[in-house]
Amino acid sequence: MTISEQVKVLCVRSNISIAELARRLNLLPQSLSGKLKRESFSIDELEKVADAVGATFEHNFILPNGEKV
Repeated sequence: MTISEQVKVLCVRSNISIAELARRLNLLPQSLSGKLKRESFSIDELEKVADAVGATFEHNFILPNGEKV
């Protein structure tokens, strides 16, 4: 699943629209839609998306032995 798909699922499960998410992020809906189309989110932006819906964003690498980096 792409990051954009994950953000859309997050909105559905949080019962908000993409436009509402944009409002919570202080973005124009067109700006957020562009980011979704381009898959152009920074880690900081994804953390803000999570915060906007009361979720937690985790990012890490998982080695073959299960160790997280």
